[in-house]
This record gives sequence, structure tokens and C-alpha cells, in this order.
Amino acid sequence: MKYKLPRPKYSPTLLEAIKRELKKQKFHLPKLSNKSMKELEEMMKIIKSRGLPSYLVLKQLPDPMGWGIFLHPKSKPLPKGKLLAIYSGEALLYPMNVTDESAYAFAPVDDMTLIKEEQKILDKKNKHHPRRLYSLNIDAEKNGNYTRFINHSDKPNVEARLLSIPDNEMGIEPAPIEVVYFVKKKILPGQQLLVSYEDGEESYWGVLKLKPIPIFADSFVIDKNLNLIDQR
Repeated sequence: MKYKLPRPKYSPTLLEAIKRELKKQKFHLPKLSNKSMKELEEMMKIIKSRGLPSYLVLKQLPDPMGWGIFLHPKSKPLPKGKLLAIYSGEALLYPMNVTDESAYAFAPVDDMTLIKEEQKILDKKNKHHPRRLYSLNIDAEKNGNYTRFINHSDKPNVEARLLSIPDNEMGIEPAPIEVVYFVKKKILPGQQLLVSYEDGEESYWGVLKLKPIPIFADSFVIDKNLNLIDQR
């Protein structure tokens, strides 16, 4: 599997800008729990070594839906609250007056500003303007992990949470903000993993000028022989 990036990589300059912005905007993000930290440690090892856990299956869907992630039909159900992975990709800043049309971008922080020294490094195309606003995007189009294949649904069984990674003894680099995927409700063997790309913002599909294809956990399933079954 090509996508084996356990979590986003931030340059020191970008990391300092994020920390300052979160403090300025008074973001108070909860810390990842000790239980979830242990799950994350194991998942990072799996993603780095083989990309996809053995209990998940990557399956091609009918055009134009691309690929989807399913729970292996011989696996145990995934319980509510289980950590799946960090949404990973290239960490980029976009001026907010420029539309980012990537179909694989997650924007955890908006309304960021840069000091002159930071902009020289992070936005070389524009002259510095102290009031120019930026959006932090985690773009998994070219590099990321299996979470990029988790498709959209208005009735998801997976949820994305914004959390911080605390100091720890597991060798996991602390981070002020991460997009972490958890099981929202129990996922049964053969079901597809689905997350809402929009929640209450209703902005994702409008930017892409697309209308989402309605799918639910049982719209497509895979049987014991890993054959895709269309149940729509």
C-alpha cells in the first residue's frame, strides 16, 4: 500500500505558527487519553510497516466513487470509541482567499496570520501582509495513510476529532493539534467505514462543486470471499 505516513509532518516554522495561533484563538483542545495513546502507538507502527491493518480491507467501488475501506468479514466488530488513526498528509498553508480544490484536504485551523519571517518560509509567492488570513490544510492527495480512503456519509460510523498529543513516554512526538479518527458507532464485519466530511459547516462539497453520492454503512458490504456487494 502506497500510503504509509502515520501522521502529518510539520516544519518547525509551521509548528510555531500553529501553536501561536491556537493560543491567540483560545483553542482548548482535549489531550489524547492514555488508552488512545497506546492504540495510536500500535497503529503508527502498522501504518509505517504495511499501510493497512489486517482487519481492514481496501476495495474499489463503482465509478465514480473510487475506493473504500471495509472491516474484514472475519474480523471482530470495531467498538465505539476505538481509535483508528490520525488523518495524515502534507501540512500546507493556503491564503483563505484562494480556494483549495483538493478532494483529500482537511482544514483543522482557519484564520491564521503569519509574521514576516514566517511568510518568507511558508508563503513565498506573496508579499507579507499582517492581516492576510491562512488556512492550515492536511492534504492527503499525494501522501497520507488509509484514512484518505474513508468515504463520506451523512450517517457516518466514524468521527474526526481535533485533539492534542501530550508529552509521553512512548516516543510519539507531541503536537498541539491533530485530526484523529475514532469509531463513532459499532462497525460490523463487512461494513464500510464512513465519516462526515462536513459536519455542521456544509462547505466541503460546495468548494468542489460536487454533489455527494448518498452511501451508508450497508450500502456496500464485502462477503467472506472479499467480494463487493452493492445493496443500494
